[in-house]
Amino acid sequence: MTTREVEHEITVDAPAADVYRLIAEVANWPRIFPPTVHVAHLERGDRAERIQIWATANGEPKTWTSRRSLDPDGLCITFRQEKSTPPVASMGGTWVIEPAGEGRSRIRLLHDYRAIDDAPAGLAWIDEAVDRNSRSELAALKTNVEAAIAAEADLLLSFEDTLRVDGSAEDVYDFLNEAQLWEKRLAHVARVELTEDEPGVQILEMDTRTKDGSTHTTKSIRVCFPHERIVYKQIGLPALLSLHTGYWLIRPEGDGVTVTAEHTVVIDSANIATVLGAGAGVAEAKAFVRKALSGNSTATLGYAKEYAEGAR
Repeated sequence: MTTREVEHEITVDAPAADVYRLIAEVANWPRIFPPTVHVAHLERGDRAERIQIWATANGEPKTWTSRRSLDPDGLCITFRQEKSTPPVASMGGTWVIEPAGEGRSRIRLLHDYRAIDDAPAGLAWIDEAVDRNSRSELAALKTNVEAAIAAEADLLLSFEDTLRVDGSAEDVYDFLNEAQLWEKRLAHVARVELTEDEPGVQILEMDTRTKDGSTHTTKSIRVCFPHERIVYKQIGLPALLSLHTGYWLIRPEGDGVTVTAEHTVVIDSANIATVLGAGAGVAEAKAFVRKALSGNSTATLGYAKEYAEGAR
């Protein structure tokens, strides 16, 4: 069997300990690593953990579980996939963070992997996915760490909209999960295309109407946990955003449920003037985005409430 070993590296203007913490805290990954959609802890200890990752590889949604060993003293993290997704037969590696002078560090990302049946086509597919994702992850890590250290303009915005529903969690979840029907159910949705090749992992492409009658297209990967939550990350973004993650959360409350729509976005400062005009800044962009996203999610929550309460 052919085992491929590859290494990618980048130097960042941030202390090694800060970089290590950012990589160790997997809850941050959807925000800092473009391929990552969602990460969940399955087991967790001080120096070892088991996690499930949902991410894109060459544009395709994939999920796998990995075990990680954490070494905060040595500033390295080793990982090994427990059950890989075809065409990967096995995959593992190490994050190594090394001091590189005052306030600087070198990040090395090592991978070793094999393809199922040693197939050349499979190995080539893995080569491309590992190279693309590694370069993307390291570049994003550099950007996010350096931005935080340099205390640049706060482009991050998170907010929630919540609604009480006198209905069942199952009916609310069905409404949110069956996004292929939103074109008929939601006034602000002009077109929907949903695929679900693997149960619980959806690709959702949608044309959304704005108040002036125009439409914009977004594309998301959604990870669905029945009757509890749907987590998503946009991989096709509107011009004003460089990141958009979020979730729909359904929590039992008395004889009904509370439903929350959460959004976390990062403003693309380079496009503010193009979208909002020369006089607009980050504050105006945040206000614009919040109003637009909150308007759509509040409308969706209202229709979900009507659907679930009608079903009851």
